[in-house]
Amino acid sequence: MTDAAQSSSTAAPLPSPGCPPPHPSPRRPNWVLPANACDTHSHVFGPAAIFPYAADRTFTPVDVPRDEVLARQRFLGFQRSVIIQSSCYGLDHTVLLDALRSDPEHLRGAAIVTGATTTAELDELDRAGVRGARLHFMPHLGEALTPIEQRAVIDAVHARNWHVEIHVQGDGIVEHESRLAALEGRVVIDHLARVDLRQGLDSPAVRSVRRLLDLGHVWLKLSAVDRVSLTGPPYPDAVELARLFAQHAPERVLWGTDFPHPNIEGDAPDDGLLVDLVPQIAPTPAARQLLLVDNPAEVFDFACTVRETGRSGH
Repeated sequence: MTDAAQSSSTAAPLPSPGCPPPHPSPRRPNWVLPANACDTHSHVFGPAAIFPYAADRTFTPVDVPRDEVLARQRFLGFQRSVIIQSSCYGLDHTVLLDALRSDPEHLRGAAIVTGATTTAELDELDRAGVRGARLHFMPHLGEALTPIEQRAVIDAVHARNWHVEIHVQGDGIVEHESRLAALEGRVVIDHLARVDLRQGLDSPAVRSVRRLLDLGHVWLKLSAVDRVSLTGPPYPDAVELARLFAQHAPERVLWGTDFPHPNIEGDAPDDGLLVDLVPQIAPTPAARQLLLVDNPAEVFDFACTVRETGRSGH
């Protein structure tokens, strides 16, 4: 094979529309995050030459490898982070395991699990720091599991005291509310449930989220204000929504960058701006301590917490 042919065969695939590169020069946040602040939602992509994307993926991201993701989080002031397995990797968790094993003290993960996932695979994921499994109900990410398959995954996940992570949009949270309410294990809802702000701040979806937060076993990520906003930066409408949820259930909210922002419209947001919106969402130091430190430590099993099984944080 010639050098040119070899270079072509290992080049990163062209990204899909809606998968821009990260913001090239985010501003440094103008406030100091509390010690052990956690970014609870980020993804690692590539490099594709080492960690190839699934052949049946529904989108192709820009390569943003582990070290670039972690460097961005450190620049923003986060000491802990949670890496979410992306659907573009399917059930191949090699890239996630590589990331988690690079810093077991400060990194946790959420996997994609199906009925075909073996006990040995779950054991390996657990040892590496996975503490949740994501179920998506988003057409652009592929076909959702059937109700029977979902039940099997939920049972397997909760048996390990992991949480189930739910990704819905629009009125999806209303559709799934009764089933989520009936679960006994932890549930985490991604991205403000991606409610439709055209319906206002007292829509059926917003009320559904508030009822779920009242149950005690459901948490909400106040991430992706840029996805939910109808107005654009600095996203005042979505910040108001996030603040509403943070005030309603301060012990049941989490925060994440969503870096490097796959499947969006337009350019990637300024991650420094997103961090600077946190004091508007959680105005007091006590509220920010819960949002960024205490709540993530409980949900993702970081040090100085004790899970319900009695297993100490790693």
